[in-house]
Amino acid sequence: MIPMCEPDITDAERAAVLDVLGTSTLALGPRLSLFEQKLATYVGVKHGVAVSSGTAGLHLAMIAAGVEDDDLVITTPFSFVASANCVLYVRARPVFVDIDPTSLTIDVELLERKVKELRREKRGPRLRAILPVHVFGQPAAMDAIMAIARRHELIVVEDACEAIGSTHNGRAVGTFGDASVFAFYPNKQLTTGEGGMIVTDRAEWDALFRSLRNQGRDVFDSWLTHSRLGYNYRLDELSAALGAVQVDRLEELLARRARVAGWYAARLRMIAGVLPPEIVASTTRMSWFVYVVRLCNAAARDRVMRELDARGIPSRPYFSPIHLQPFYRAQFGFRPGDFPVTEEAGDTCLALPFFGGMTESQVDTVCGALEEILERHDRASGGAGDDARRRAFA
Repeated sequence: MIPMCEPDITDAERAAVLDVLGTSTLALGPRLSLFEQKLATYVGVKHGVAVSSGTAGLHLAMIAAGVEDDDLVITTPFSFVASANCVLYVRARPVFVDIDPTSLTIDVELLERKVKELRREKRGPRLRAILPVHVFGQPAAMDAIMAIARRHELIVVEDACEAIGSTHNGRAVGTFGDASVFAFYPNKQLTTGEGGMIVTDRAEWDALFRSLRNQGRDVFDSWLTHSRLGYNYRLDELSAALGAVQVDRLEELLARRARVAGWYAARLRMIAGVLPPEIVASTTRMSWFVYVVRLCNAAARDRVMRELDARGIPSRPYFSPIHLQPFYRAQFGFRPGDFPVTEEAGDTCLALPFFGGMTESQVDTVCGALEEILERHDRASGGAGDDARRRAFA
C-alpha cells in the first residue's frame, strides 16, 4: 500500500511534545505564544491567534468582519465545505461565484460582475465580505480581489487553509486580507494534528479573536467572567509545541513537497489525457498541499480510482462542488449547471497520493499504474480512447 498522505514528523517534534507532558501547563501556555509568534513572523503579519481548527478560524473571522443575519459573503463553490459553512454559522448567506478553469480559484471577472449586481440591489441583503480560497495551495488573484474590495468597501478574509508559504506576485498569502486563516490538519504542509491559526495586522481583531476562542473572556476578565459570547476554540499546548517546531522546519517541508510534485509533473506530462496541475503566472511560489490531476470526464476518473485502489494505490475526487452537496441543494435550491466550471472540475479532478516523504519509486509506481490503466482501456476500445483523451486536453 502507498499511503494517501503522511505527516512529516521528526524527533524534534516528539521531543517538544514530551517536554510539554513534563509540565503542568497543557493549555494557554508559553508554547502557544511561541507558535503564534513564529508563524506570524513567517507569514509577515503582526498577529497570530491559534485556534482548534481552520474551520474555527473562519468562523471567528466572520464574526470579526461584522457578518450578521442575512448578510451576504461572496466565496467559491470549489472548496472544502467549511469555506461556505462558516458564513452560515453567523446566519448569513454564501453567494457563490464560479472559478477560473486554469487556477481553479475564484474568477475575478465574475466576482466583480457579481459585486456590482448585488450593489445595485439597494433594498436587498447587505453584501459584507469576500472570502477567496487559495485552493490546493494556488493563490487566488489577490491583487485584483483587493482592488475590487477597496472600490466597494468590502472586508476580505483569505481562506489560506491549504496554502501556507504560497506567494502571489511575490507577496505571501495571508498578508492581503483583513484576516487570513491557515489550517494544520495531518495532511497539511504544516501539522499540529488538529488546529489552525488566524493572522491579521488589525490589533482590535487580534484582541477579539483571543476573547472569542476562550469562551468570551477578555484579557482582564477573571476566570469565570465572560464579556461576550465565546467558543471553546483554544489550541492546546501539545499541539502548539508540535506546530512551533514545524514552523522552524517549514521551508524544508515545503521543499520536500515541491520535489515530489516535480517528480509527478515530469512523469505525468508523458501520459496522454492526464492534465497535471497548472501553476498560473501570478503564483510566484506554489505551496503544494495535494497533487490533483484532471482526467477527461467523471466516468474515466471514477474508473481510474477503482482500478488504482485494486492495486493498493489510493486516490480521491477533489472537490465535490459545495453547491451540489445535499444540504446546500435542500437549503438553497442549487442545481447542476449553476456553476459549470466548478462542476467540470468536480467531475474530473483526482488527487493522487502525495506527501513530503514520498519516494521517487512510489511516484513511479503511481504514474506507471495510471498509464497502464488508461492504455489498457484504450486497447479495449480499439484505440479510440487515446485520441479522445488527447483531444480532451489539447
